[in-house]
Amino acid sequence: MSDPLFDLPPKAAPEVVAGRNDLADEVCRELLRAGLPARRSDLEGDPPDGSGADVHVDPLARGGVYVDWRTGTELRTTAVEIFAKGIDYTNPPPVVRHYENVQKLMGNALLGILASAGFQVEEADPHTHGSAVRVTGRRP
Repeated sequence: MSDPLFDLPPKAAPEVVAGRNDLADEVCRELLRAGLPARRSDLEGDPPDGSGADVHVDPLARGGVYVDWRTGTELRTTAVEIFAKGIDYTNPPPVVRHYENVQKLMGNALLGILASAGFQVEEADPHTHGSAVRVTGRRP
């Protein structure tokens, strides 16, 4: 049985990943300077009560630096529990709607703050990275 069931995507070269790590560190510094909580979850782990900007490096060849917003534990847990029970997507409960609004608003804020700080940013593909912001570099 030598044929794999699926092909794994290729990883980026070590020097590319190193550059992404440097960029992710710069992103964290700028978000902290702006007064937002920020951390490298790919290096520090994922604390259960962690909230704020979650900066991480995707080491795949088509990866990059991504920033997600994590709400506080109470809002996140409540929304996820209600969502898991099943909801009417055309009329979600207020807490789910609030959670989704916070995610969208903070995503837009992160886009604006990082662009203002000189980063090249874009909305990440929602199918693979949810509501994340993708940082592709720093303007010269």
